[in-house]
Amino acid sequence: MKTVDRYRLTFTHPGPGTGMVADEVVVERTDAKGPGGHPVYSDPTGILRAEISPAGEVRMLASGAYQNPINPAAEPVD
Repeated sequence: MKTVDRYRLTFTHPGPGTGMVADEVVVERTDAKGPGGHPVYSDPTGILRAEISPAGEVRMLASGAYQNPINPAAEPVD
């Protein structure tokens, strides 16, 4: 199976009022491997880091103290 170089991560959370808000960020594959042995992807700042399996399962990785990241939906980007 081909390794994907970039993913679009979509984070959905409650917004003002009763609606939901979606935030998107594109992450690129790094040379690192996560705890599950899958590639680690990062945003340009290096703050947002995620291990993504070939099946599209996402495990967010804390890059600093006091982070409590939520798992987003992942979509490959061409």
